Amino acid sequence: MSILTRPETAQGRVSTVIAGRRARHRRHAIATVVLGILLFALFLTALMIGNTFYPLDEVLQVMLGHTVPGASFTVGELRLPRAVLAVLSGLAFGIAGVCFQTLLRNPLASPDIIGISNGAGAAAVVGIVVLSLNGPVVSLLALAGAVITAGAIYLLSIKNGFAGSRLILIGIGIAAMLQSVISYILSRAASWDIQTAMQWLTGSLNNASWERVLPLAIAALVIVPLLLSQGRALGAMQLGDDSAMGLGIRVTATRLLFILGAVALLAFATAATGPIAFVAFMAGPIAARLTGPGANLLLPSGFVGAVLVLGGDLLGQFAFGDRYPVGVITGVLGAPYLIYLLIRTNRSGGSL
Repeated sequence: MSILTRPETAQGRVSTVIAGRRARHRRHAIATVVLGILLFALFLTALMIGNTFYPLDEVLQVMLGHTVPGASFTVGELRLPRAVLAVLSGLAFGIAGVCFQTLLRNPLASPDIIGISNGAGAAAVVGIVVLSLNGPVVSLLALAGAVITAGAIYLLSIKNGFAGSRLILIGIGIAAMLQSVISYILSRAASWDIQTAMQWLTGSLNNASWERVLPLAIAALVIVPLLLSQGRALGAMQLGDDSAMGLGIRVTATRLLFILGAVALLAFATAATGPIAFVAFMAGPIAARLTGPGANLLLPSGFVGAVLVLGGDLLGQFAFGDRYPVGVITGVLGAPYLIYLLIRTNRSGGSL
């Protein structure tokens, strides 16, 4: 009798595994769709509200290219570039952050923590204070600073093989060094340069324009689909190099692809908006809580990042008596979340 029941038992286990997999996929799909709907609602809200309120039908007409007196300029030239920049930068920060956190299997391994954002900030401060530069040139310097810093961290961490813990420690050390450079330069700067530099370092959408949107949009259009197409490989990398190789993943090439893609997204986003604090750090863990274990976090993390930036910008503009840059709002949200993750990581390990 036991022989007769074995196939049924095995079949029941297979059915349970399949049902669990379908449930996970369903939860992932629902969470992603809900995040997309929330992001779209925030996007429309950002176009409608301000010193002058424009109803939804006028906003939609402007977005479709129709001329609407008053709204065509206010919505089309002021609010729309700002909202698009918020979405693209949040998407880039979110995807870049979860790439690092997944590859290094540690939720603390975000570009905010391991120094890449500091590299962009230091380069921008040197450009503003020392070289008296402004505008797009400062953005280019920030882009170069982020790329050079990421390259230096990676090269210093691959001695005797790649080790995620070594990369994180080296990144934290470089971040501290670059923060000291920023503080030293600001301490010797003129008051007008300090104001300009601090506005850039805080992370802000106040100078949003189509000229700032375009480079980031092109980078996202090229890089994001490429990374999304390799989402399965990124998930396998989270299991460890040996397990990933056993699944047929080219570990070194995959790691290099995601690091280069993440650094490029982060660099272009930082060059456009400044280093908006903690978005890259928070997006991945929040997306992991929403989608559940074993899910592909790239797109949900991008949506969470975009929601954080766009929602934070709306709060900074309209929720208080004064207006605050979006980096101030995300910084206030991110600091307690960092403490929470430190406590959780210490108790349960380093996974998302």
